[in-house]
Amino acid sequence: MKNDLIERILKARVYDVARETPLELANSLSRRFENTIYLKREDLQPVFSFKLRGAFNCMQNLSDEAKARGVITASAGNHAQGVAYAGRHLGIKTTIVMPTITPDIKVNNVRAFGGNAVLVGNTFDEAYAHAMELIERDGLTFVHPFDDLDVIAGQGTIGMEITRQHPDKLDAIFICVGGGGLMAGIGSWIKYLSPETKIIGVEHEEAPSMTTALKAGKRVMLDQIGTFADGAAVKIAGENTFEIAKDVVDEMITVSTDETCAAIKDVFEDTRTLLEPAGALGVAGMKKYIERTGCKSQKFVAISSGANINFDRLRHVAERAELGERREALFAITIPEQPGSFRKFCETVGNRAITEFNYRYSDQHKAQVFVGAKVAGDTEKDELLQQLTDSGTSVLDLTDNELAKVHMRFMGGGHAPDLSDEVLFRFRFPERPGALLHFLNNMNGWNISLFHYRNHGSDFGRVLIGMQVPETDRVAFNEMLEKLGYEYSEETQNPVYQHFLR
Repeated sequence: MKNDLIERILKARVYDVARETPLELANSLSRRFENTIYLKREDLQPVFSFKLRGAFNCMQNLSDEAKARGVITASAGNHAQGVAYAGRHLGIKTTIVMPTITPDIKVNNVRAFGGNAVLVGNTFDEAYAHAMELIERDGLTFVHPFDDLDVIAGQGTIGMEITRQHPDKLDAIFICVGGGGLMAGIGSWIKYLSPETKIIGVEHEEAPSMTTALKAGKRVMLDQIGTFADGAAVKIAGENTFEIAKDVVDEMITVSTDETCAAIKDVFEDTRTLLEPAGALGVAGMKKYIERTGCKSQKFVAISSGANINFDRLRHVAERAELGERREALFAITIPEQPGSFRKFCETVGNRAITEFNYRYSDQHKAQVFVGAKVAGDTEKDELLQQLTDSGTSVLDLTDNELAKVHMRFMGGGHAPDLSDEVLFRFRFPERPGALLHFLNNMNGWNISLFHYRNHGSDFGRVLIGMQVPETDRVAFNEMLEKLGYEYSEETQNPVYQHFLR
């Protein structure tokens, strides 16, 4: 497959529509991490993503008969726009099946490029199933988002550009991974010409399909995946991409939501461009690699793979970026309910900037405080934690507590000591009409005692729910949760709940 793929990359017809994107020195990142860091700016393509390369190359190579019948794909993101854009240029009818929850900006872009956007189902799987039905009915050709060799070859032209733009040795290239097409294409070319250059794939920790596959030695279908980095949220690695990855990948790295948001901010500070979460995975993985290895004076490339971010997600990105850079710490603090306690706390914090301060009377002896403070990394956070402890303050570090980051800091607190049978759960509700009603219709009489919802500009809303469930009902309640079909986790023992809400 290797020689065949290199030949396909050399023959790839992508420049009829795609641009040779610049390989830009990231000055701020380079200075900060004491390495020479370049960004391959695929966010500058006409569809603001690398996906145009593979889609066009695949469609260009179709037979005249297949072109005349038209093509179809299932996608809610960048591949959909790439197929529509390529179809307009080649004169091929394109049908893109998209879930009904797809943001309007993406649907409108597909239609603006001449694609027939068909909205079906509430999930990608439902949209994909409908696409397969249309293939059977209309004889359309499916354009795979990542597991077609011509698609992989199209993405591989990025590697060809990198070696031309930077002919000297590179130490590593960091590539975002969803299904693996981008990494397979770039990795094949780079390893062919520069086998000493490391190919490092980066996935979001909530969708590690390729990481899991390489560890297991076979493709694995993940039970569920997170969709924060929706452009790289794939349940199972591609068949072709997995086989190629086994030969070309040196290492896989997974990154968190906070680390991804911090990378979006880093790229913005260097380029004034806002990447989408999947587009920033390469930078996030590179930072994690440098911090873990302590390497200096090396030459790295991170692929800036896409910039199709919804504007309403920026608030969430900005909130989490400071935590991802370890520039904000969150604490739960118990102080005596007596004159001077608040002042003593402020004196302990000193001149550090306070980002958040929520005070709640607990009883006549104590009060609970939720506080955020600016810090310069984990060392200063640990110093502040020690200072608070030494002052006699009861303090709990919540910096890595997801319940605190997603819900508590945006809620009005308050204890409910009389609700002895209350349980607390975090859910991910699909952002579609009827999602809450579906939940309520399955409650079977259990009382909702707490509810907090916040939109994060993605396909799923994050919901915190407290319910009164007697111990005798727990078996039936657990059965209801399994039938519900929503991702959930219990938080009844979470210290944030115990401190501020119980």
